Amino acid sequence: MNAEAKIAARSSLRFQRCALLLCLFSLLALIFPPAQADAETQNALIPSPRSVLGFTPGDDRKIADWKQISSYFAQLDRASDRVQVQTLGETTLKRPFIVAFISAPENIRNLSKLKEIQRKLANPRLILSDTERATLLREGKTIVAISCSIHSNEIVASQMSMQLAYEMASATDAETREILQNTILLLIPSANPDGIDIVADWYRKTLGTPFEGTDPPELYHHYAGHDDNRDWFMINLPETKLVTRLFWKEWFPQIVYDIHQQGTDGSRFFIPPFYDPPNPRIAPLLLRQVVLLGHKIAADLQAKDFKGVITNAVYDTWWHGGFRTAPYYHNSIGILSEAASAKLMTPVSITRDQLMKATSRGMPSALSTATNFPDPWPGGSWRPRDIMNMEMTAARSVLSMAANYRAEYLRNFYELGRQSISSKTMTASGEELVAYVIPPGQGNDEAIAKMIGALVEQGVEVHRLERELHGEYGAQTIVRISTAAGYREDGQRRNIEGEILVINRVAQEEIPGGGYIVFLAQPYRSNVLALFEPQIYPKRLTATGEAERPYDVAGWTLPMQMGIEALAVTKIREPVTERKLALIRDEAEVRRDFGLAQRRGLASPIPNPLTRPRRLALYKGWVDNMDEGWTRYVFDTFNVPYESLRDADVRDGNLSAKYDVIILPSQRMKEIIEGNQPRSYPQELTGGMTEAGVENLRRFVEEGGTLLCFGASTELAIKRFNLPIRNVLENLKSSVFYCPGSILGLEVDNSHAIARGLPKDVNAYFINSAAFEVTDPQRVRSIARYSSNNLLRSGWLLGEDKIKGKVALAEVPLGRGRVILFGFRPQHRGQTWGTFPFIFNAINE
Repeated sequence: MNAEAKIAARSSLRFQRCALLLCLFSLLALIFPPAQADAETQNALIPSPRSVLGFTPGDDRKIADWKQISSYFAQLDRASDRVQVQTLGETTLKRPFIVAFISAPENIRNLSKLKEIQRKLANPRLILSDTERATLLREGKTIVAISCSIHSNEIVASQMSMQLAYEMASATDAETREILQNTILLLIPSANPDGIDIVADWYRKTLGTPFEGTDPPELYHHYAGHDDNRDWFMINLPETKLVTRLFWKEWFPQIVYDIHQQGTDGSRFFIPPFYDPPNPRIAPLLLRQVVLLGHKIAADLQAKDFKGVITNAVYDTWWHGGFRTAPYYHNSIGILSEAASAKLMTPVSITRDQLMKATSRGMPSALSTATNFPDPWPGGSWRPRDIMNMEMTAARSVLSMAANYRAEYLRNFYELGRQSISSKTMTASGEELVAYVIPPGQGNDEAIAKMIGALVEQGVEVHRLERELHGEYGAQTIVRISTAAGYREDGQRRNIEGEILVINRVAQEEIPGGGYIVFLAQPYRSNVLALFEPQIYPKRLTATGEAERPYDVAGWTLPMQMGIEALAVTKIREPVTERKLALIRDEAEVRRDFGLAQRRGLASPIPNPLTRPRRLALYKGWVDNMDEGWTRYVFDTFNVPYESLRDADVRDGNLSAKYDVIILPSQRMKEIIEGNQPRSYPQELTGGMTEAGVENLRRFVEEGGTLLCFGASTELAIKRFNLPIRNVLENLKSSVFYCPGSILGLEVDNSHAIARGLPKDVNAYFINSAAFEVTDPQRVRSIARYSSNNLLRSGWLLGEDKIKGKVALAEVPLGRGRVILFGFRPQHRGQTWGTFPFIFNAINE
């Protein structure tokens, strides 16, 4: 073929190709509108998790760490106009904490406008007319927050988050488009990024060894471990602060879905409805919505033939302080799911015998069919992929409901806020409770600043009283009642005993200026009540008379834990004008009120309370211990220098040459002495301080040292040092004595140096705690006893006669030193500021 012929042939071929492409584009234009065709082209370019990670999330024995997860979300942000990733701040260990906003492109472009709509719906006082309200309800979107793996050994959800984000960013089906149009998803890949790396590093290190799939031999949150999900009213941790600001200051989600895992042997998946009892401060409408959403998820799982789904079991709605419980007190729906775990990312095999033995509240066995458990799982292999598939289905169910019933969710959210502002809260005597006041001059300014700061951070309105008010107020007390005219459920006549909350009036009627006041007429009325009033947990016993254990704790009244007087106001006799009030913006403002200047060079603004240098050591074994973590948190917050004391250090001895004070946080004696059992971990991580270490501790005290024992660790000192004191609660059945996380009163001998500056009446937190009887009064100094009257302050106490008047805090000399025995935990979860002074005084002396 000559040159001219070749040129002609190429031209003809180009023409044919152009004609073919033109036909193709014309056909595409007929099938897909131009915008949809553009979307299809863009979605094809969105990176899948597999293309970035080299594996698909949920694959056996594959794990993505935080850098991989956050990097994937960054790539998704760049590739998709449906995704916008924001870094909210830094974690405890300085990793980036991210949230991904996922919605339709037009919603992503208008996030500022949609956020303002939410702000107004959350606080109906900002809406000026019915017309404005109608516009907001019409234009607003359902805000859904989904949070993954706050407990980072419950690892699968963090991996699943990437797949969920990818599908929401790339799918073009009708359901996904409806979800994107009507909702904004706030996807938190993990509420504990530090823990994701701790777990991922340990898993990779042990992969292919006998220890594959074990939990890391350390707390997977630097301070809180598992308790990182117990911080949602105290707001101690950086991660909690970031999410709280996102939720209750900026976006006000209508639905919060918190994804967890549970043990391997029980049901495969828990989803609400929850087990009783509900907290009376949760709006009934919210409880109904939780049930609706939970049953929708359960039905969708069943439709996909997932077995082993249970409702109405184990988990209740009494407790305040968790990721999914805090929303109830902010007019939002809180959903929890708990999938059965594998061994991190390693499959497990579960036998029928294991399932037969698995029991819990609401589940006689994991093989028994019931209305709340209609399709048990028969056993077999259980893989991370199974967990992920169930979590993906549940997440899609939540989003689908949020999209389909957008208008209802927004309207109900608005109405709950409006009712909170306008409704009345009545006392037992028929009076209206209108506010709580924190009087000035209490002498614990740091605690007040912290408490008010925590309230403001979670959206509660707190005002400074610039001038006095005239009204009626008093202290709240739980009072035991008995009537002779009641009937049991079986119809037999008997005395009915119970407890009610009363307000004991004070004589004066002037509410002094300079203090702080929290009015109930605000959108988060239920949050104020749930934190300020004493809890009265309903007495719940099993058929055998044993106490039915509540989920987490029974009482938590915040001012009581913090040693702060907060009085209930039942009447204000004059108009409350703006001249008399100033809205508090943050904790720093309260600190300025008290003249608590920011200290340069300190980890926190709180100065070290120790009055002299002390060489302080805190015991830290290889058995992870949240009480140890919270003790470190308290010391770091108050800038108290300390060293961690490991098992090998205790075994080496010569402790008195290094330390003046050693603290054993609450931990069972067996764990302290024996540590992790042989072959459960690598050899260097097994064993405890041993009997030799115990002897070295004794020698440390005898040579002049001070040993502080909190809670369960008192057993070691009492039994191994033969101290003349015993725990009267040891081995008692719960039918005889039970007190599951409650606040009890102490009678304090404040003439003792360890109680210096404390009042004679103090509230202490009792959880798995001890009560002492002295066998040699000449050798033991009692510093505090459990109150003989008005013992239960908040929560549940069964068998109070076993503990009334018993010793709660004692000093026992030993050689030239002394042992300080705390029956209670004086630093519980970093919340009990009212008993922190006991710790600092004991270290000081």
